[in-house]
Amino acid sequence: MPESLKKIKSNFTEGLSQISRFWGFPKGVGAIFAVLYLSPTALSLDEIVSATGLTKGAISTEIRMLSRMGLVHRSTKLGDRKDYYTAESDFYAAIKSVLKERQNSEFDRAVRSVKETLKLLEQNRINTDEWSFTYERVKALQEFFNAIESVTSAVIKLESLGLQNVTKILGVLK
Repeated sequence: MPESLKKIKSNFTEGLSQISRFWGFPKGVGAIFAVLYLSPTALSLDEIVSATGLTKGAISTEIRMLSRMGLVHRSTKLGDRKDYYTAESDFYAAIKSVLKERQNSEFDRAVRSVKETLKLLEQNRINTDEWSFTYERVKALQEFFNAIESVTSAVIKLESLGLQNVTKILGVLK
């Protein structure tokens, strides 16, 4: 892997670690999700250890948490006793409570790191399948955050109108 792509992926992983910490989870949860999210193939615990530097015990515990939340899916390979993991890529299905918390400045910093990762990828374009895969994954996450920001703004504006007014507006739209 080219050194610039390795650094970009590392920065992305750090950004998601900060998002994870913001939500009250260990930084490792974000790091594990980031590594899986940017992997085009399912990874074993050993591969996740290698990619994150976390202990196998920590990864095992945090993978179970991610799995319970629906952010990570476990699979097996025929003839192999290891479990393999992939990240959920449908953020709308996985993250529903982010709307109100979007206003937090620590979350804003973490979201900015995704935007910065995308910018760095665009500035360091490499004609490889790995670069293309990484770019598409980061771009999808950025688009998700853009959509969350739009929805959050709309919800905040609707809330400022008051529940009775929103109900009246929605009644007119039916």
